[in-house]
Amino acid sequence: MVNYFELYDIPVSFAPDTAVVKKKFYELSRRYHPDRFTMAGDAERAEALRMAALNNDAYKVLQNADATMAYILKINELLEDEEKYSLPPVFLMEMMDLNESISDYEMEPDNESLKTQATQALQEQLDNWNEGLEPLTAAYEGGNTSKELLLQIKDYYFRKKYLLRILERINTFATR
Repeated sequence: MVNYFELYDIPVSFAPDTAVVKKKFYELSRRYHPDRFTMAGDAERAEALRMAALNNDAYKVLQNADATMAYILKINELLEDEEKYSLPPVFLMEMMDLNESISDYEMEPDNESLKTQATQALQEQLDNWNEGLEPLTAAYEGGNTSKELLLQIKDYYFRKKYLLRILERINTFATR
């Protein structure tokens, strides 16, 4: 697995400097643009295409906080594709309450009060998520790159995925 942080010559961070990432993206885009390799041999053209694709993938990941979080967990071998993760029962109980309020809204879609209640409950959970994650990522940025810390961040990663699925449910229902 190619390390995007090494490719861009930046420190591993949950919040990489977006200006530096963008600058490096454009620099590598110019360097590996396929038009620059039209007269090159097959191997050189193939390598340029591979690097251009890698650069595009790196930029896409490093510009998205959730994708960056997942990527850091992957490069530390703590996250697998399609991983089944068990969230803590306390969190799942809170989500049961949230899902009930969304179900109430789905039963009465014209009831603005229920929609507001469901949306506010979800926003409160997202705010709690941000407040809980912030000290963990700050500790990482401060030099604590321990597996224990990264496993705590992994738990927050899966909590957010769950919350985003609920948000998608609300948005899908609201657009019907």
